[in-house]
Formats: sequence, C-alpha cells, structure tokens
Amino acid sequence: MSIDLEALYIDLHRHPELSFQETRTAGVITRELAALGLDYVEGIGKTGVATTVTGAKEGDGPVVWLRADMDGLPVEEQTRLPYASTARGTDPAGTDVPVMHACGHDMHVTAMLGALERLVATRDEWSGTVVAVFQPAEEYGAGAQAMIADGVLDRFPKPDIVLGQHLTPLPAGQVGVRPGTQMAASDGLTVLLHGRGGHGSRPHATIDPVVMAAATVMRLQTVVSREVDPREMAVVTVGSIHAGLKNNIIPAEAKLELSLRYPDDEARVDVLARVERVVRAEAAASGAEQEPTITVDHSLPPTINDPAATARLVAAWSRAFGEESVVDPGMFTGSEDVSWFAREAGVPLVYWFWGGVDPQEYADAEAHGTINEDIPTNHSPFFAPVLHPTIERGVEALVAAAREFLA
Repeated sequence: MSIDLEALYIDLHRHPELSFQETRTAGVITRELAALGLDYVEGIGKTGVATTVTGAKEGDGPVVWLRADMDGLPVEEQTRLPYASTARGTDPAGTDVPVMHACGHDMHVTAMLGALERLVATRDEWSGTVVAVFQPAEEYGAGAQAMIADGVLDRFPKPDIVLGQHLTPLPAGQVGVRPGTQMAASDGLTVLLHGRGGHGSRPHATIDPVVMAAATVMRLQTVVSREVDPREMAVVTVGSIHAGLKNNIIPAEAKLELSLRYPDDEARVDVLARVERVVRAEAAASGAEQEPTITVDHSLPPTINDPAATARLVAAWSRAFGEESVVDPGMFTGSEDVSWFAREAGVPLVYWFWGGVDPQEYADAEAHGTINEDIPTNHSPFFAPVLHPTIERGVEALVAAAREFLA
C-alpha cells in the first residue's frame, strides 16, 4: 500500500513540535520507514532519524545523502485551515508558546518519505546508496551539528554529495536553484547590557539599560544603511528586547537578541566587528560601569551550491518538468545548517527551493506588484502551501535529483 502523502502532511501540520522536541514527528517517520521495509536509526542528535536505501543493480555506485528538517516554530497559526495547528509547546526558557509549521518542514518530511517510497519501488533501476537524514532543530541552527556530533557521518556510508530542498513562496510546480551562494551565512547574538537599577522616580541615580538598549537598537540600524556598501548584502535585525518587570523600577539589565546575515566569511568578520563596536560604544556613552556581554548563540556558514552538480540538476529537472519550471530564485538572505553535512564530509552540496503558492494567486500578485503583501512567506502565521501539486513536485524533485547522481 502506498503512503497517503496528503493525509501524512495534514497529520504533521496539525502536530508540529519545537526544536529537539520532535518525538512524535520522529515516531511518524519511523512508522513509515518500517512500512517501507527500511531499517533506521533514531535518536541521532537527540531526535534525528536516518535510514538507507540500496539499489539492486550490480555495482557499488555512489552514496547520495538526502536531508529533510522537521521542527516547527513558536508561531500561532492564523491560516484558518481545517487542519490548522492548535499545538502548544515549552520553549527553552520554559515559556508556554503556540507551535506551527510556519516554514514548511512538514512538507519537507512528506516529500522525503514520498521520495523514499519511489526509490524503494525502483531500486532495480539504479545502484548506489541513498542515506535519508531527518534532521531536528534546523530553526535553532543546531540540529545538523548535533547529528554530526552524535556520529551520523561515521554510522552511515560517507556521502559523495549532499542534497536538500526547502519550500518557499514560488508558484507550485516551480523549482528554484542557483550555483554558488544560495543562502546567506548567519550569526545569532545575545547582547546583555549592564546598567544600574533603581527607583523609576530617581533616574539620575541609575544607569538606565532600557535607554541604553533603545539607543543601541537605533544605532545598529546604521551598520547596514551607512557602513556597508549598498552593492553588497548584509542584514542586522534586532528580533527581541527584554528588560524590566514594572513601570516604576529601572532594571539592572536589558537583553537584545540579534540576527545577522552576510554572503561570505569576509563580510561576516566585518559586520560582526561593526556590531560589537556599536554595542560597546553605546554602553560607554551611557556611562555603563560594566562592558556588555556578547554571546554567539549560533553561527551558520553560507549555503554554497557546487556549480557543476547544480548544472546537472538544472538539466535533469528541465528534462523532467520543462525548462520554464526551473528558475534562478536569486540568493536568499535566510540561512540554513544543511551545509554542515557536506562541509564535514568534504563533498559537494546542492540545496534548492520549490514552490507552494497557487500559481494563479502568485501571477495575480506579481501583476499587481503585491507579492510581499499578498503572498505569506516562511515564518508567517498565514504560511499555507497548497497541497497539490506542491507535494508531488517535492517528491519528484528529490527523486530526480537522487537518480541524477546514482549509477
């Protein structure tokens, strides 16, 4: 019996789980792998799962790794879909939060399982080995390294190439890929500003970290707008500010959480230095008696597609889907941890995007110049890919990619 991929997707969408908490999701995956007759290892990097499929044709053949991530986000779903998530979870700070698959990882898992089913069914046609990796905690930028630290590269055949895909707001049916840098490098920073607390009626007796934080946030906006060449790409985002508990108490500390993006390691060094300079200068300007504490929470390399392998996939997909269905989506300023697998193994990577937006809706929004307003993007509470042909194209793209590199 074949997998009901639509039902599988809906089930996963209804039951998202936060990073490193994907126990139910892993259970769904292992259930389907067992039904396909595949052996698997679970609990890799805490909640990750991996399996292998070996072709039946003579000869050893290459080893192709396929990767899908599976964690949800602390977002309250507002799609009003009949299968919308109402799940809740506990974040690392111990806070109860809503949880949603707002980035399409439920579709990633669905497409991977569908691709494995086809590869199993056609194993007489190819030789080699497919290693399918279901990775936790991509949203924390930590899942790939957790699996690597747990020995995934030693416990499974070493890859000759690593392949992966991500759902994005392109028209359903399209596949988007480019050679070279496909996604930006990223760092997540936590900045702790140290002030001197006191009574709200006596600000002169304090060093107010809230004002310090406000000045820091505003000055950080000039790093990209006034210090980075307009022809270059960089992003500095302050995603959260936490300070104080009551209106008449000036707190002792304020915490900022930053997301930084850049196209390469050289830009990373430059932007990090500029951000640190601003943070320390604003603290000094506020009379802080203690230097700010700057912690790097995660660091992700740029996602760089191997040019030769990318050209092979563009040709394969063009034959399979038609040239009009394969596009260059440009470089994405989002970041990914998939490249750690390829970097640690010293092999090529190709990472691509596939569309999940109703083609007519996308065409209408494009015609009116309202794509940003009308088409919800990843991490939006309204993110809702159409089921078909999104599922089918995700499966087909993975199968065609794997078969391109299998003997």
